[in-house]
Amino acid sequence: MAKIVGAVTTSHVPSIGIAMDQRLTQEPYWQPLFDGYEPAKKFVRDLAPDVTIVVYNDHGLEVSLDRVPTFGIGAADLYGVGDEGWGPRPIPGFRGDPAFSWHLIEHLVAQHFDLMMYQEMNVDHGFSVPMSIAFGDRNGTVDSWPTRVVPVTVNTIQFPFPQPRRCFDLGKAIRRAVDSFPADQRVLILGTGGMSHQLQGERAGFMRPEFDRMFLQKLRDDPQALARIPIGDYMKNAGHEGAELIMWLVARGALDDDAREVYRHYHLSASLTAAGLTCYRKD
Repeated sequence: MAKIVGAVTTSHVPSIGIAMDQRLTQEPYWQPLFDGYEPAKKFVRDLAPDVTIVVYNDHGLEVSLDRVPTFGIGAADLYGVGDEGWGPRPIPGFRGDPAFSWHLIEHLVAQHFDLMMYQEMNVDHGFSVPMSIAFGDRNGTVDSWPTRVVPVTVNTIQFPFPQPRRCFDLGKAIRRAVDSFPADQRVLILGTGGMSHQLQGERAGFMRPEFDRMFLQKLRDDPQALARIPIGDYMKNAGHEGAELIMWLVARGALDDDAREVYRHYHLSASLTAAGLTCYRKD
């Protein structure tokens, strides 16, 4: 049977991908951030996941403001790297797993999560940057990635956003769906976005490290408490884009409450964004 063997949560700042692609990771500005990613890469290599579920928010590549699903899931065989205005990243696309995706879809709908289904889609930096953080630089073909992928999208661009409790419960539903898949598969869940930041308005450039550190601690010790915080309080305390932390709750919900945190990294700042990363093992 399939099982979730671990989780990684990480920020998905687009400039992180640019720094990788332009070989700037050891420049003084970027080195402290990227040096902190090395233990996470080893953690993922050791887990050796067959499938990686990536929870992220599409930033307008595949959805537009007149059609924004609260939750969505990919069911394609291949996911291309999208062009967000400065050209696609120079990395290969990603191999999907339609059979596994449709199993998740059927079980999630049966658990009252009505997701939009993407049978064709490209992915933006919210997906590709965390994959590069977790699996390192890749070139060549889609098969150079050592894992197949299932994209799961969460709306954090058009109100109303889903509540943190709903996202945490989605993670629990994903775990039940994975557990019921009959074939042996090692599954990693990757929760992306955040941490505190705001990109527009009077609070543009806002970051709040004390909130971020509280979130990181409770993600380990009391994720239920984070699920009880209303989405408006996330935006008040962590900036408008800080609402992306609800996607970390999807990943955390997919683990047992006593899942073990094995690594944590926090850096301020990466292009006016507080950047965090955690690694959890499900023993």
